[in-house]
This record gives sequence, C-alpha cells and structure tokens, in this order.
Amino acid sequence: MSQSIHGHEVMEMMLEHESPFTRASLRAAIASRFGAEARFHTCSASEMDADALIDFLARRGKFIDSESGFQTRADKICNHG
Repeated sequence: MSQSIHGHEVMEMMLEHESPFTRASLRAAIASRFGAEARFHTCSASEMDADALIDFLARRGKFIDSESGFQTRADKICNHG
C-alpha cells in the first residue's frame, strides 16, 4: 500500500499553477503528480481518494472561486501537522 499524502501537498501543488482549476483538471493534476491510486489525509481526516479530498477541501473553504474555476492561497494552508 502506498503512503498517505497530506492534503497540504495538493494545495501547494495548486499554488505552483497560476491558472484556476476545475474539479476535473484538479483530479487529473493530482493523478499526474501523485498517482491515480494515491490516498490522502489532512489534520482531521484520512484514507481519502482524490475526489474525497477535493470535496473535503471545498467544504473547509480552502478554495477561492472565480469565473474560470477555483484556486487556493497560501494563507488557506494551515501551519500545523
């Protein structure tokens, strides 16, 4: 089984891309960077696939919506754990 990846790593990957994401483009970027079967965790959740992580981050207000999709900001990434 592969090691779990912290959601912060996905948010940091998002920051590297200046353009906004759609749900589909973020899912594709996650699969490309971390692998299609990767599992993710956060400070308060674990054993998530990419779709579950995207849902979790959206519910937690980690994305900033725009007309062309969504992005995140460095100040949306918590500094613990």
